[in-house]
Amino acid sequence: MEEVDNIIVHTLRQIGCDLPDEVDSLKKFSTELIVEAAAKCLRVITERTDISPTLPPGMSAKFRVGTALANACTEIGYTGEIGYQTFLYSSETEIRKLLLFLIEKLPRDSSEGADEPLATSALLQRGIASEISRQLKGTWTPSYCKSRGVCWRGVKQKQWNREGVIGMRGYQSCVLSVPHGVGDLTKKIPKDVKQYYSKDLPIISDQPPHSDDLPASVLEYNAAAVTAAQEWENEWNSSGLASRLSEQDYRARKRQRLQKKITEQLRQGIQKSEAANAAASSMDLTDLLNSISEKGAGRTKGSRFTHAEKLQFTQDDEKAAAQMGIGEGAGKVDTEEELQRKREEEAQGLRDKLNELASQIEAMEIDMKKFNAASQQMEEQISTQGKSKSEKEDAYKVKKRTLDLLPDAENNILKLQAVVDSSAQRLVNLANQWEKHRAPLIDQYRELREANEGKVSESQRKLEEIKEFREKMKTVADEARGKDELLKQLMSEYERMTKDVNRSAYTRRILEIVANIRKQKNDIDKILIDTKSLQKEINQLTGKLDRTFTVTDELIFRDAKKDEAVRKAYKYLAALHENCSLLVKTVEETGSIKREIRDLEDQIDSESNSKTSANLAKITADYKQMKKENDSLMAKLKGKA
Repeated sequence: MEEVDNIIVHTLRQIGCDLPDEVDSLKKFSTELIVEAAAKCLRVITERTDISPTLPPGMSAKFRVGTALANACTEIGYTGEIGYQTFLYSSETEIRKLLLFLIEKLPRDSSEGADEPLATSALLQRGIASEISRQLKGTWTPSYCKSRGVCWRGVKQKQWNREGVIGMRGYQSCVLSVPHGVGDLTKKIPKDVKQYYSKDLPIISDQPPHSDDLPASVLEYNAAAVTAAQEWENEWNSSGLASRLSEQDYRARKRQRLQKKITEQLRQGIQKSEAANAAASSMDLTDLLNSISEKGAGRTKGSRFTHAEKLQFTQDDEKAAAQMGIGEGAGKVDTEEELQRKREEEAQGLRDKLNELASQIEAMEIDMKKFNAASQQMEEQISTQGKSKSEKEDAYKVKKRTLDLLPDAENNILKLQAVVDSSAQRLVNLANQWEKHRAPLIDQYRELREANEGKVSESQRKLEEIKEFREKMKTVADEARGKDELLKQLMSEYERMTKDVNRSAYTRRILEIVANIRKQKNDIDKILIDTKSLQKEINQLTGKLDRTFTVTDELIFRDAKKDEAVRKAYKYLAALHENCSLLVKTVEETGSIKREIRDLEDQIDSESNSKTSANLAKITADYKQMKKENDSLMAKLKGKA
């Protein structure tokens, strides 16, 4: 922080602060110097002269000066925690942060700024910054509180403007036609539909009457599609799955149901209109049939197809005429009450038939359920019978072989004895071969165990090194992060500072800081690479150790059932593995405890840097002084009384 303190001290001297020559860092700042620096910075920034740069002798006046400085800093945008205690009982970190903020707020020299050539990007950024600062200083008014977006634009411009109404248009949507089923290769689309989609159907950007209605139309179409999909999903989850039909069958059934409802509504409407105009319609139909019959009589002899058509539809026409009360066999025209009664009787008969069919369907469903249950039961019985059959067949084969061997029992017994002897001889040979292989394996196991013990100690050492590297990496990363922030602050301060003869010094300091940061970054990268390589090696050793323990455990466990020494070795191996795990865990816990100790030491250092004891002594002295002042004031009041 020495470079930052040097820059702060140099800047304060430039704005007129009377700092002694021996003051070169913020550690040497007294309370009077802090108040003077803050007051003079605020005078340059806000041109306020009501704040005194010197501390008065009285404690109440000191508190008033500290409170005034804190309020002034808050007004210009300081967001940190600030109060009279920041100036009277200061800490180095808080004062550095506050002075950096005030120095950044200092205005630049206008003459130098006018001499510098500005590029297009700089002019644009300056215009954006001025516009944002103007909007931040003004009061915000929501759009619905403005009359068509009209508002007063500043004090300097003195004109009315409309905000937020560029390209404004009402929400007007139209129906869009979009191709359906084109992406589904399983569906076969008719040729005329494909031709309509490819040639006749306009794209969606040309369908709205106005181009500004396209977003609203697309939103409306998407909203309708999403709503339809959600409704279909809810309907399918609630009633579709309960119907035990496939999705296509359920859609077809729903379509048929809707068609029936529409047909029924149309039929009822036609019946009502026919009942209202029964006489007129019957006369019109009579005239129509008579004209048709007259035309048919005057025609010439037709073709064979014409005669077949006549024979097919003549009977239907006669039935229709008889139902409507027209023609030779027509009787008396029924009244409206009789027609209503006939309709009710017909409807009642249809309801009875429907109820009968529904009861039959329910009975058939019950029978189907019973049949399904019986079929499942039969299948279970068949499976159990098949299992018992296979078991009995196996037992039958064994017994049959035994019975086949009974007639020549002596020879068969001799053969079995020979087979048993050969098996025993084979087992002896295998035991001899195993002994030959067992000796080198035991030697190899001992060598691996010794190597494993050496690797365990080496892995512990590498774990400790890794922990040390990680701690170093964290400290270096924290330092690098702090120096990055310092670099940003210095760069911003350098851009705001006046370009005088000290520019080269500032440039040299910044370059030194950048070089140090780059060097630290390179060190961090090296530490990261070493840490990764060590972690990889530890993982490899841990995996190799686990695999070796697993193989050793299996080998010893096989012989543990036969040999007591091997059983003890197996117990020792398990105990050794458990102790090694406990040691590794203990090392890890030790590392975490060391990290906590280091964090506590850092906290202790930070608390010691905050000059708590000195501030406490100062507060105690101020309290005694204030008490004396209060006693003197009380004595004066009593003397006057």
